[in-house]
Amino acid sequence: MNLNFDFMQKYLPWYLEAAVLTVKIAFFGILLSLLVGVVCSVVQYYRIPVIRRIISVYIEISRNTPLLVQLFFLYFGLPKIGIVWSAEVCAIVGLAFLGGSYMSESIRSGLESVEKSQIESAASLGMSKLLTMKEVIFPQALAVSVPGVCANVIFLITETSVVSGIALADLMYVTKDLIGLYYVTDEALIMLVVFYLIILLPISIIASFIERRLRYAGFGN
Repeated sequence: MNLNFDFMQKYLPWYLEAAVLTVKIAFFGILLSLLVGVVCSVVQYYRIPVIRRIISVYIEISRNTPLLVQLFFLYFGLPKIGIVWSAEVCAIVGLAFLGGSYMSESIRSGLESVEKSQIESAASLGMSKLLTMKEVIFPQALAVSVPGVCANVIFLITETSVVSGIALADLMYVTKDLIGLYYVTDEALIMLVVFYLIILLPISIIASFIERRLRYAGFGN
Protein backbone atom coordinates (compact mmCIF):
# COMPACT_ATOMS: atom_id res chain seq x y z
CA MET A 1 0.00 0.00 0.00
CA ASN A 2 1.58 3.25 -1.19
CA LEU A 3 0.46 6.17 0.91
CA ASN A 4 0.51 9.75 -0.28
CA PHE A 5 2.22 11.42 2.69
CA ASP A 6 2.23 14.80 0.98
CA PHE A 7 -1.55 14.65 0.83
CA MET A 8 -1.76 13.64 4.50
CA GLN A 9 0.50 16.51 5.51
CA LYS A 10 -1.47 18.99 3.41
CA TYR A 11 -4.81 18.12 4.98
CA LEU A 12 -3.54 17.55 8.52
CA PRO A 13 -4.85 21.01 9.61
CA TRP A 14 -8.35 19.95 8.48
CA TYR A 15 -8.19 16.94 10.79
CA LEU A 16 -6.82 19.02 13.66
CA GLU A 17 -9.72 21.46 13.35
CA ALA A 18 -12.22 18.59 13.07
CA ALA A 19 -10.68 16.89 16.12
CA VAL A 20 -11.13 20.06 18.19
CA LEU A 21 -14.80 20.20 17.19
CA THR A 22 -15.25 16.49 17.96
CA VAL A 23 -13.70 16.87 21.42
CA LYS A 24 -15.78 19.99 22.12
CA ILE A 25 -19.06 18.27 21.22
CA ALA A 26 -18.08 15.14 23.16
CA PHE A 27 -17.04 17.13 26.25
CA PHE A 28 -20.23 19.14 26.59
CA GLY A 29 -22.44 16.23 25.54
CA ILE A 30 -20.89 13.91 28.13
CA LEU A 31 -21.04 16.60 30.82
CA LEU A 32 -24.76 17.09 30.22
CA SER A 33 -25.36 13.35 29.99
CA LEU A 34 -23.76 12.89 33.42
CA LEU A 35 -26.02 15.59 34.86
CA VAL A 36 -29.09 13.97 33.29
CA GLY A 37 -27.93 10.55 34.44
CA VAL A 38 -27.49 11.62 38.06
CA VAL A 39 -30.93 13.29 38.22
CA CYS A 40 -32.69 10.35 36.54
CA SER A 41 -30.95 7.72 38.68
CA VAL A 42 -31.79 9.53 41.94
CA VAL A 43 -35.45 9.90 40.92
CA GLN A 44 -35.63 6.21 40.07
CA TYR A 45 -33.80 5.21 43.24
CA TYR A 46 -36.30 7.05 45.44
CA ARG A 47 -39.19 5.88 43.22
CA ILE A 48 -40.71 9.35 42.93
CA PRO A 49 -44.21 8.89 41.43
CA VAL A 50 -45.09 10.22 37.96
CA ILE A 51 -41.57 11.62 37.34
CA ARG A 52 -40.20 8.08 37.59
CA ARG A 53 -42.66 6.97 34.89
CA ILE A 54 -41.63 9.85 32.64
CA ILE A 55 -37.95 8.99 33.09
CA SER A 56 -38.63 5.33 32.28
CA VAL A 57 -40.29 6.38 29.02
CA TYR A 58 -37.37 8.70 28.24
CA ILE A 59 -34.84 5.91 28.82
CA GLU A 60 -36.73 3.51 26.55
CA ILE A 61 -37.02 6.09 23.76
CA SER A 62 -33.41 7.18 24.09
CA ARG A 63 -31.90 3.69 24.10
CA ASN A 64 -34.13 2.27 21.37
CA THR A 65 -33.74 4.96 18.72
CA PRO A 66 -30.53 5.65 16.75
CA LEU A 67 -28.62 8.83 17.54
CA LEU A 68 -28.85 9.88 13.90
CA VAL A 69 -32.66 9.80 14.08
CA GLN A 70 -32.56 11.88 17.27
CA LEU A 71 -30.26 14.41 15.59
CA PHE A 72 -32.53 14.65 12.54
CA PHE A 73 -35.49 15.32 14.84
CA LEU A 74 -33.59 18.08 16.66
CA TYR A 75 -32.09 19.67 13.54
CA PHE A 76 -34.85 19.24 10.96
CA GLY A 77 -37.96 18.50 13.05
CA LEU A 78 -37.92 21.14 15.79
CA PRO A 79 -37.73 24.10 13.34
CA LYS A 80 -41.20 23.05 12.15
CA ILE A 81 -42.55 24.19 15.53
CA GLY A 82 -40.33 27.25 15.72
CA ILE A 83 -37.39 25.85 17.71
CA VAL A 84 -34.19 26.46 15.76
CA TRP A 85 -30.81 25.37 17.08
CA SER A 86 -27.40 25.39 15.46
CA ALA A 87 -25.97 22.07 14.29
CA GLU A 88 -23.42 22.18 17.11
CA VAL A 89 -26.07 22.67 19.80
CA CYS A 90 -28.19 19.88 18.26
CA ALA A 91 -25.18 17.56 18.37
CA ILE A 92 -24.50 18.31 22.05
CA VAL A 93 -28.17 17.96 23.05
CA GLY A 94 -28.53 14.76 21.01
CA LEU A 95 -25.45 13.26 22.62
CA ALA A 96 -26.71 14.24 26.07
CA PHE A 97 -30.15 12.81 25.32
CA LEU A 98 -28.64 9.47 24.31
CA GLY A 99 -25.92 9.42 26.96
CA GLY A 100 -28.19 10.46 29.80
CA SER A 101 -30.11 7.20 29.63
CA TYR A 102 -26.94 5.09 29.68
CA MET A 103 -25.39 7.12 32.48
CA SER A 104 -28.63 6.83 34.44
CA GLU A 105 -28.59 3.04 34.31
CA SER A 106 -24.91 2.87 35.32
CA ILE A 107 -25.34 5.25 38.26
CA ARG A 108 -28.61 3.65 39.36
CA SER A 109 -26.93 0.24 39.58
CA GLY A 110 -24.31 1.86 41.80
CA LEU A 111 -26.96 3.43 44.05
CA GLU A 112 -28.73 0.11 44.45
CA SER A 113 -25.46 -1.63 45.37
CA VAL A 114 -25.22 0.30 48.66
CA GLU A 115 -26.30 -1.93 51.54
CA LYS A 116 -29.61 -1.03 53.18
CA SER A 117 -28.04 -1.42 56.63
CA GLN A 118 -25.86 1.62 56.00
CA ILE A 119 -28.88 3.70 55.01
CA GLU A 120 -30.76 2.54 58.10
CA SER A 121 -27.76 3.40 60.27
CA ALA A 122 -27.64 6.90 58.77
CA ALA A 123 -31.37 7.34 59.47
CA SER A 124 -30.90 6.19 63.08
CA LEU A 125 -28.29 8.91 63.50
CA GLY A 126 -30.85 11.50 62.44
CA MET A 127 -29.44 12.15 58.97
CA SER A 128 -31.90 13.46 56.40
CA LYS A 129 -32.42 11.71 53.06
CA LEU A 130 -30.48 14.46 51.29
CA LEU A 131 -27.55 14.22 53.71
CA THR A 132 -27.60 10.41 53.55
CA MET A 133 -27.47 10.55 49.77
CA LYS A 134 -24.61 13.07 49.83
CA GLU A 135 -22.46 11.52 52.56
CA VAL A 136 -23.28 7.79 52.53
CA ILE A 137 -24.94 6.56 49.35
CA PHE A 138 -23.52 8.62 46.51
CA PRO A 139 -19.77 8.29 47.27
CA GLN A 140 -20.06 4.49 47.36
CA ALA A 141 -22.39 4.39 44.37
CA LEU A 142 -20.01 6.54 42.33
CA ALA A 143 -17.13 4.19 43.04
CA VAL A 144 -19.16 1.19 41.87
CA SER A 145 -20.48 3.09 38.84
CA VAL A 146 -17.07 4.21 37.54
CA PRO A 147 -16.47 1.25 35.13
CA GLY A 148 -19.89 1.68 33.53
CA VAL A 149 -19.59 5.46 33.35
CA CYS A 150 -16.12 5.24 31.76
CA ALA A 151 -17.39 2.75 29.20
CA ASN A 152 -20.26 5.13 28.40
CA VAL A 153 -17.84 8.03 27.97
CA ILE A 154 -15.86 6.09 25.36
CA PHE A 155 -19.10 4.96 23.68
CA LEU A 156 -20.36 8.55 23.43
CA ILE A 157 -17.09 9.82 21.96
CA THR A 158 -17.28 7.20 19.22
CA GLU A 159 -20.92 8.16 18.64
CA THR A 160 -19.82 11.68 17.70
CA SER A 161 -19.02 10.25 14.26
CA VAL A 162 -22.77 10.40 13.57
CA VAL A 163 -22.98 14.20 13.86
CA SER A 164 -21.59 14.52 10.33
CA GLY A 165 -25.16 13.67 9.28
CA ILE A 166 -26.24 17.21 10.19
CA ALA A 167 -23.35 18.85 8.31
CA LEU A 168 -20.95 19.31 11.21
CA ALA A 169 -17.32 19.20 10.09
CA ASP A 170 -16.16 16.59 12.59
CA LEU A 171 -13.55 13.92 11.89
CA MET A 172 -15.96 11.67 10.01
CA TYR A 173 -17.28 14.55 7.90
CA VAL A 174 -13.77 15.60 6.84
CA THR A 175 -12.85 11.99 6.03
CA LYS A 176 -15.93 11.44 3.85
CA ASP A 177 -15.37 14.81 2.18
CA LEU A 178 -11.77 14.04 1.23
CA ILE A 179 -12.62 10.55 -0.01
CA GLY A 180 -15.44 11.96 -2.13
CA LEU A 181 -13.29 14.74 -3.60
CA TYR A 182 -9.94 13.01 -4.14
CA TYR A 183 -10.61 9.24 -3.80
CA VAL A 184 -7.84 8.94 -1.18
CA THR A 185 -9.53 6.24 0.86
CA ASP A 186 -6.47 4.75 2.55
CA GLU A 187 -4.90 8.05 3.59
CA ALA A 188 -8.16 9.56 4.83
CA LEU A 189 -9.15 6.49 6.84
CA ILE A 190 -5.71 6.11 8.39
CA MET A 191 -5.80 9.72 9.57
CA LEU A 192 -9.32 9.19 10.92
CA VAL A 193 -8.24 6.14 12.93
CA VAL A 194 -5.10 7.89 14.23
CA PHE A 195 -7.04 10.91 15.47
CA TYR A 196 -9.68 8.79 17.19
CA LEU A 197 -6.91 6.79 18.87
CA ILE A 198 -5.26 10.03 20.04
CA ILE A 199 -8.57 11.07 21.61
CA LEU A 200 -9.68 7.73 23.02
CA LEU A 201 -6.48 6.02 24.21
CA PRO A 202 -5.68 8.50 27.02
CA ILE A 203 -9.28 8.29 28.26
CA SER A 204 -9.16 4.49 28.19
CA ILE A 205 -5.83 4.45 30.09
CA ILE A 206 -7.09 6.91 32.72
CA ALA A 207 -10.33 4.93 33.13
CA SER A 208 -8.37 1.68 33.65
CA PHE A 209 -6.12 3.41 36.20
CA ILE A 210 -9.13 4.74 38.16
CA GLU A 211 -10.80 1.31 38.14
CA ARG A 212 -7.62 -0.36 39.46
CA ARG A 213 -7.27 2.24 42.21
CA LEU A 214 -10.88 1.73 43.29
CA ARG A 215 -10.44 -2.03 43.25
CA TYR A 216 -7.35 -1.81 45.43
CA ALA A 217 -9.25 0.51 47.75
CA GLY A 218 -11.89 -2.17 48.23
CA PHE A 219 -14.66 -0.82 45.99
CA GLY A 220 -16.43 -2.60 43.14
CA ASN A 221 -15.95 -6.11 44.54
